[in-house]
Amino acid sequence: MTQHHEFYQLDPDTILDALDATGIEAEAALLALNSYENRVYQLRDFAQKRWVVKFYRPHRWSDEQILEEHQFSLQLAEAEIPVVAPTLFNDQSLLHFKNFRFSLFESRGGRSPNLDDEETLTWLGRFIGRIHLIGESQNYNQRPVINVDAYAQQSHDFVMQQGFVPDSLKESMNSVCLPLIEACVERFSRFSDIETFRIHGDCHPSNILWTDDGPHFVDLDDSRIGPAVQDLWMLITGAEQDKVAQRNALLDGYEEFREFDYRELHLVEALRAMRMMHYMAWLARRWEDPSFKHNFPWFNTQRYWEEQLLSLKEQLGTLQNEETPSIWQ
Repeated sequence: MTQHHEFYQLDPDTILDALDATGIEAEAALLALNSYENRVYQLRDFAQKRWVVKFYRPHRWSDEQILEEHQFSLQLAEAEIPVVAPTLFNDQSLLHFKNFRFSLFESRGGRSPNLDDEETLTWLGRFIGRIHLIGESQNYNQRPVINVDAYAQQSHDFVMQQGFVPDSLKESMNSVCLPLIEACVERFSRFSDIETFRIHGDCHPSNILWTDDGPHFVDLDDSRIGPAVQDLWMLITGAEQDKVAQRNALLDGYEEFREFDYRELHLVEALRAMRMMHYMAWLARRWEDPSFKHNFPWFNTQRYWEEQLLSLKEQLGTLQNEETPSIWQ
């Protein structure tokens, strides 16, 4: 049975029965949250406590891989780092009901962080530095590593071999992607001794919620082994002339708790290229899920692949011409 068919067996009655098995009874209707990889719902129980329940996509992570991420999240929470960790039920964070795996989290609201504000970036840098201190204290045994093969080479192979790229663009796509992959390999080979350890892995602004008390980090579902800079570069989002100041503010906070290896700045554009390729392959791998066709109607059109080709070509030029990173120097 395909993954999306399994997921579409997850109807409201099944969700409520799974919650009942934990002793939680929803007072109000379930609210589906904006998640494509998993199925995530917000609810309020009769004690007026708000929860988020996450049902994991079948076959994506093994139980052991999910539990490793949970252990990391719980370690961070124990160290009073504001990460939304899973709630334990009978000492278990990963719960099972019928063929589904799920976890429950306290629901914590917030707004998007103001990344134009240097004080906000410094605050975030402090917490990321603390996350990495815990992250480097031990490593994952089951979760994968962020590397060129997994993020770029396998992604390119998939979209080409599975017929997603139009025939008219295949030659052009190869002529851009293969040198781009080589450039990423060269960049990582040049700095192969840079330390890697447990990181958030997907630390973009949507995975940070801000309140008057500061930030909290959510969704460690993509946590992997990787370099520290992977959790930093996506937070630099300002105008070109402001990016150096933003980077400095972020690293000022980070280095209050952990020394940063500035050679990692040379990996940023390679990581950006790898993320671009990984994202288009992620959409392709999930394309048989009807929710993806509904939410990403622009994917897999001629125009989409033409735009990807142009973006990847520009990124190749950046990597080939970059000796000292212009924004990250």
